[in-house]
Amino acid sequence: MRKISKEAFRANIEEALKVKFRRRIDEATPQMIYHAVAYAVNALIADDWMETQEELRKENAKRVYYLSMEFLMGRALGNNILNLGAQKEIREVLDEIGFDLNAIEDKEPDPALGNGGLGRLAACFLDSLATLGYPAYGCGIRYRYGMFRQKIVDGYQVEAPDDWLKDGYPFELRRPEYAVEVRFGGYVNTEWVGGKSIFVHEGYQAVRAVPYDMPIVGYGNHVVDTLRIWDAEPLAKFNLEAFDRGDYVGAVEQQDLAKNLVEVLYPNDNHYAGKELRLKQQYFFVSASLQTAVKKFKEHNDDIHRLPDKAVFQMNDTHPTVAVAELMRILLDDEGLGWDEAWEITSHCCAYTNHTIMNEALEKWPLELFARLLPRVYQIVEEINRRFLLQVMQKFPGDMDKVRKMAIINDGQVKMAHLAIVAGFSVNGVARLHTEILKNQELHDFYEMFPEKFNNKTNGITQRRFLLHANPLLADWCTKKVGDGWITDLSTLKGLIPYADDPAAREEFLKIKYENKVRLAEYIRKHNGIEVDPNSIFDVQVKRLHEYKRQLLNILNVIYLYNQLKDNPEMEFVPRTFIFGAKAAAGYAIAKDTIKLINSVADIVNNDPAIAGRIKVVFIEDYRVSNAELLFAAADISEQISTASKEASGTGNMKFMLNGALTLGTMDGANVEIVEEVGRENAFIFGLSAQEVIDLEHSGSYDPKMIFNDNADIRRILMQLINGTFSPRNPEQFRRIYNSLLSSNGGNPADRFFILKDFRSYDQARRFAAERYKDKDWWARAAILNIAHSGKFSSDRTIEEYVKDIWHLKKLEIPCD
Repeated sequence: MRKISKEAFRANIEEALKVKFRRRIDEATPQMIYHAVAYAVNALIADDWMETQEELRKENAKRVYYLSMEFLMGRALGNNILNLGAQKEIREVLDEIGFDLNAIEDKEPDPALGNGGLGRLAACFLDSLATLGYPAYGCGIRYRYGMFRQKIVDGYQVEAPDDWLKDGYPFELRRPEYAVEVRFGGYVNTEWVGGKSIFVHEGYQAVRAVPYDMPIVGYGNHVVDTLRIWDAEPLAKFNLEAFDRGDYVGAVEQQDLAKNLVEVLYPNDNHYAGKELRLKQQYFFVSASLQTAVKKFKEHNDDIHRLPDKAVFQMNDTHPTVAVAELMRILLDDEGLGWDEAWEITSHCCAYTNHTIMNEALEKWPLELFARLLPRVYQIVEEINRRFLLQVMQKFPGDMDKVRKMAIINDGQVKMAHLAIVAGFSVNGVARLHTEILKNQELHDFYEMFPEKFNNKTNGITQRRFLLHANPLLADWCTKKVGDGWITDLSTLKGLIPYADDPAAREEFLKIKYENKVRLAEYIRKHNGIEVDPNSIFDVQVKRLHEYKRQLLNILNVIYLYNQLKDNPEMEFVPRTFIFGAKAAAGYAIAKDTIKLINSVADIVNNDPAIAGRIKVVFIEDYRVSNAELLFAAADISEQISTASKEASGTGNMKFMLNGALTLGTMDGANVEIVEEVGRENAFIFGLSAQEVIDLEHSGSYDPKMIFNDNADIRRILMQLINGTFSPRNPEQFRRIYNSLLSSNGGNPADRFFILKDFRSYDQARRFAAERYKDKDWWARAAILNIAHSGKFSSDRTIEEYVKDIWHLKKLEIPCD
């Protein structure tokens, strides 16, 4: 670990306050102190960052470029201090000058570079890459505004701009010396020069891609990797000639193009303009990243054919898949290679991670849009498709149905997952069940053709953020029991297994959990105005709002429990606090209806004196990494209730497990492996299996109306959706939810995620969990065993598997003090 001079650190704080704000310490606000502390921490990071780059150059090391549309990093200050090993000294310095480190950390905005599991996974991977000492660049976009800052107004989700950069962000470094040009639109002329075709892109619009680098600090090893996020600037800020002739729109056209490119994460693509902007964003950061990577390679290597020995481009889902064609474009047009040479290099540099089972989530672009926006790239995709289909016809002669299904270009669309699989040397799923479903169902044709490409890499999380930083009480307890080796080797938590049977250890654990629940209860009181009982079961479901994640199943069951209490006020009932946190995509109507339903149920249930506070419902506004850390530490029950076969992996399930919450879930995604590790007896499993879901979907035999007609309890709940029970002023408020459960619509069958089918099984599992909670010894034992068996789910393990099987990187050795 680094040796920190408290005197030097304080001097750096004072210098930053003087230069940046013209203030002394006794005049500074907490916000000013945050920026000054960040400046002082950056001074500690800088030497290691420069040393890491020097070692990279000296070793001419192979590096991974992790291409992702999202990086949900969370606050950097606390994490950087922790990974530097400087927490004690910096806390003492701040105490001496009258400030609390935790309060200063709270002044940092969450960088709005992602919105869900995909982006958080990317952040965990970068942390693990740096901690394990592997050379890596994360490559993404510097969004000015996040997906949105979620406000709940009268129970509705309202999207507000997430202006995370308004006060500046101290952990980013602008690197204009690495700026490149990215082109859109125009046309391609073909010229015959020296006996070969030369493709010339003309009539295009262009922007200047300027990188901002953020340090990714490894834990205790002096390695600092880089997250490079691209901003867009106009090539010329103002066209005076256009202005003089009265073309005021044309005068700022380039400025508007650049501004719109990076304005917001994931524009609403329910309309054509949104689709166009999203494709522009994807090409923008991919092209900038690849141009820079090739340029960096050529600084130290003479033979472009050796690019696969020095660089690997990992495509995080289908969003960066245009990298395949863009790398081909660079090699063909800029480097002057022939097709076969370029393909040999590209197909050994690109690897693809699939994050979804559902076909509708695999990106497909309208042909006209793709060809108009990226004319040269489209030509290359056409040629990749032509050559690939010849391979398919050779492998499966006469099977034109297979040719149609496997085509990259078909039915007026460019299918990005197909492009990634055809060009990538590796195709991985993110949980064992997910990978098997890809191989046997969704991507079976490709698995038949390229079985050697397919592999599994079960996701993981970084224990440094989600235990060491997020839950210091539990982290200290673990260290006292088994030492601090778990911080870099989570499997050492297996040493906790004997403590599960130690009454004193169980009592200590329950006390820690209670203190974390008190901390969350205070957050809820402050932000929601709701008083919750830390002695109640904290039953938590936090994740993106999507129908397949089945927040609707959860709240419908809450209604059922409420009905039972209303009918039988004297019944024995373990008090419960049901906590939700979720953002719905702006254009996702039924997801937003579900948020409104949760809040409407909360308004009724929380204020009904007849149930005496035995049920409370809380919706956490603006769910993000910083409040997620409070939720994982405090949860008793981890809701992982997606329809079996629909969740690729999940990582929230791992964060809850690591913090001693028990899984209530289906056998879906990584839940399967969690249950294998901890034992089914230490979780609450319910519902259809993945195969049962797949069989029901194929047979089309499921009819939710039969359940509605036969089950009076379920019928009552659904009728309450449309009779004004939870929306007295507008009984039709939840008609769309009601219809989705009982009527087919837009090609989707009724209750396509089997909410009513799994309702009884879910209720039984929830009842069993409540019964178990009454036995504190049993509960503490099961919780400790969950923590002890969470070792597999470290992102360190996942990254080691990527390195061994896909990336083939070597560790950097940075000299220590």
